[in-house]
Amino acid sequence: MFGRKEALRALREAGCSREVVQHCLAVERISLRLARRIRANGHKLDLRLVSLGALLHDIGRARTHGIRHGVEGAKILRGFGLSKFAQFAERHLGAGIPAGEARELGLPARDFMPRTLEEKVIAYADKLVMGRRTASYERALDWFRTELGPEHPALARFKALHREIQKMAGAR
Repeated sequence: MFGRKEALRALREAGCSREVVQHCLAVERISLRLARRIRANGHKLDLRLVSLGALLHDIGRARTHGIRHGVEGAKILRGFGLSKFAQFAERHLGAGIPAGEARELGLPARDFMPRTLEEKVIAYADKLVMGRRTASYERALDWFRTELGPEHPALARFKALHREIQKMAGAR
């Protein structure tokens, strides 16, 4: 059975740096904390899938730290026979990237929006981890504004993802 130990081995075999592995471990920790709160509020989600998806979401950083790391990560995962986890690599960028923006960014012209609850939790948690340190939602939002500009559509997507996750997690 493919588990946590195997996911960490896959990161190393792909060539991920220690920093990337530490980041993935931090994203896993935040993702699982959110997922447990969401489950406690009566929503169904797979904690094992959250754990493994969070660990593997940035495997593409073994090849590039650019916007294509999600696409590259999916290729690596498929090459390892781990197609089940490819969507976590592809759909965690920003707060999701719609097909039109993907094309403009030089990505394949398809939708990279998180769809499942597990994907949404990981995409959200990833934004709250800068390097391997946890940041507040407000700090992550400020980073988005600074990096992308105050009118970038990713800001609205991140805000919507925040509201959705917080509502499911029972935050007031």
